[in-house]
Amino acid sequence: MSSKLQPKVFACSQSEKLAAKIAQEFSVPLGKVKLRNFSDGEFQPAFEESVRGRRIFIIGSTSPPADNLMEMLLLLDAAKRASARHITAVLPYFGWARQDRKDKPRVPIGAKMIANLLQSAGATRIMTMDLHADQIQGFFEKPVDHLYASTIFLPHIKSLKLPNLVIASPDMGGSKRAYAYSRFLNCDVVICYKQRDKSNEISAMELIGDVKGKNVILVDDMVDTAGTLTKAADLMIEKGAVSVCAVATHALLSGKAHERIENSKLGELVVTDTIPLKRENSKIKVVSCAPLFAHVMHKVHSNESISGQFLM
Repeated sequence: MSSKLQPKVFACSQSEKLAAKIAQEFSVPLGKVKLRNFSDGEFQPAFEESVRGRRIFIIGSTSPPADNLMEMLLLLDAAKRASARHITAVLPYFGWARQDRKDKPRVPIGAKMIANLLQSAGATRIMTMDLHADQIQGFFEKPVDHLYASTIFLPHIKSLKLPNLVIASPDMGGSKRAYAYSRFLNCDVVICYKQRDKSNEISAMELIGDVKGKNVILVDDMVDTAGTLTKAADLMIEKGAVSVCAVATHALLSGKAHERIENSKLGELVVTDTIPLKRENSKIKVVSCAPLFAHVMHKVHSNESISGQFLM
């Protein structure tokens, strides 16, 4: 790889640790970005090195607060105006993805708006992992590399060598994901059916399937308040499950999530580092997605197929 064509990797503030791991796996130094802060809260990121004619990767999850998204947009615009050749927005976690449709009158489709903003700002390619809704890929007119954390989680689950294994989805929306895991693991699936009175509050939950005498692995794309996940774990133990663990890609862990996890029957929660943990938790284990992103970034730069990276 000649120095003239060598790609560059840059990080948004929130994802600096993950970006450093990805850059190390990718065998390039992490590029220098300087953030200038104004007293009123406004900020201005700037590249401290030339990107002219280069392929660059800008790594940053866009979880709230909105400053994380704004920093990504400003860096994309800066790269475009600095004449970068290819600009890939690497969004380990694509924030605002839960707003993927109009589920009631007079609400925005936030995910579509974010897609438009990223493209308008200068992204020529998008790379992300475990979108909350697969159809969000169709919101973009630019190529989207949608990676799956199953590439990371399935080897981990197999290494546990659990007898009487069952894969579970904590809600109906995750049933497709659960069935995909079950096919690779050759085991049964159970589904939780939940009802909500309002966002982040569950009024009732029922279990579809049998977990008596089983070791259960719950799979989900994100854990926010952990209300659904912990309620599902407690319900399965009540129904006779021997143990309940969980894997979830994005550890948002807002509100009382940590307390709920600590006080629940959940044995272990395995997450990736798409979002940095706000605090330590004895029940939470973090596995890095850096090798996967670095490998796919190398494939993209070399114009090689990445289809072999998709386990589901």
